[in-house]
Amino acid sequence: MNKREIDKPKIQQAVRMILEAIGENPEREGVLDTPTRVANMYEEIFSGIGTEPQELLQVCFSEFHDELVLVRDIPIYSMCEHHLLPFYGKAHVAYIPKGGKVVGISKLARVAELYARRPQLQERLTSQIADCINNTLNPYGVGVVIEAEHMCMTMRGIRKPGSVTVTSAVRGIFETRPETRAELLSLINRNN
Repeated sequence: MNKREIDKPKIQQAVRMILEAIGENPEREGVLDTPTRVANMYEEIFSGIGTEPQELLQVCFSEFHDELVLVRDIPIYSMCEHHLLPFYGKAHVAYIPKGGKVVGISKLARVAELYARRPQLQERLTSQIADCINNTLNPYGVGVVIEAEHMCMTMRGIRKPGSVTVTSAVRGIFETRPETRAELLSLINRNN
């Protein structure tokens, strides 16, 4: 997994400047260590930058299964690239294996997590997950649905807490066969 180092001193300096710019005293006890805490947090929440999620899907197993595989309700946390505020919710990731080539189900969740750990748009995140699985595994089809609440809509701007944005990306048989897409959606919505 390729990974790059972040420039923590630069983040600390920027956070200190933000505190000063909003009229806060960066030497005040409560915020004195905030620049360091923010730099450490950014290292974690942006750890997907510079990674290649495709590498996670290189280890496959030989198992003849050509029916839908769905990992539902994967927790997703990301940062909106427009305001650097979080959006969070759940992803549902499905694929239909081809040629006896299956991947460990935890890898599907890990692909979603690595793409989420970047400044993102929900629409792009949904497509990146679908394209990664589709292009790496070459399955019969891939379907990804993400449901998320965006803090840039709930704590600022329009201020509509509880609003959920739903995006989907379908590839292969999920795109060409409405009944297969309907099966996926019914499994995602089961018991919700």
